[in-house]
Amino acid sequence: MFRLLPLLFAIGAGLVAWHFSTWRTLKDLNSRSNPLVDADLLALCERMARALGVARVPVRIYEVAAINGLAAPDGQIFLTRGFYERYRSGAVTAEEMASVIAHELGHVALGHARRRMIDFSAQNAMRAVLAAVLTRLVPGVGVWLADMVTSLLAARLSRQDEYEADAYGAALLTKAGIGTGPQLSLLRKLMAMGGASGPAWLMSHPATPERIAAVERLTSRWGQPG
Repeated sequence: MFRLLPLLFAIGAGLVAWHFSTWRTLKDLNSRSNPLVDADLLALCERMARALGVARVPVRIYEVAAINGLAAPDGQIFLTRGFYERYRSGAVTAEEMASVIAHELGHVALGHARRRMIDFSAQNAMRAVLAAVLTRLVPGVGVWLADMVTSLLAARLSRQDEYEADAYGAALLTKAGIGTGPQLSLLRKLMAMGGASGPAWLMSHPATPERIAAVERLTSRWGQPG
C-alpha cells in the first residue's frame, strides 16, 4: 500500500493542477472577451446550431492578437481578435471562420477537455514512476528522459484530437449546408502562411498537409466537391 502512495499522490496532484489551470483559463477567457456580434458570422452559427439541434452556438471574441480558435471546457467557443481582424480585412471568409468554429465545437462535443484531464493525470503519474526508475538506471538524465517520454505521448494524443475535431467539423459543415470547401481553403491558407517546424512526433497538431488530406478523403467519401 505504501508503495502506491507516490503514484496516488502524482495522480491527485495532476487532477488539482488541471482543475486550477482550467479555472485560471476560463477566468482569463471570460474577462478578456466580448460576445460575437458580426451578423454574417452569427447567421452561419445559427445554421450550425440548427444542424446540431441546439438553441445557439456560444461564440466570443478573445481580445488577443494571436490567430487562433479556442474551445473552453465549459463549451464556449472563442475566436481571437487577431483571427477576427483577418476576417474583417477580407483575408479570411465568413465561411472559413465558420469552419474554425465547427472544429472547436468538435473538441467540445467529443469531450476532449475531459479526456485531457484524465490523460494529464495519468501522464503526471507516469512521469513520476518513470523518473524514479530511470534516475536509478541513468542518474543525471532520468528526469529529463521521463519528461521527454510523457511529452511525446501528450503530443501524440493531441494530434489525434485534432484529426477527430477536423472530422467532426467537416460533418457539421456538411450537415449545415456550408460544406467542407471553406475548411479546406482555410487549411491551405494556413499552410501557405507557414507555422511551427520540427519533427512531426513532437508537434501538438498534425502537419497541415495531412489534415488537408484527411478532410479531402472525407469529402470524396461524402460525394462533395472539394
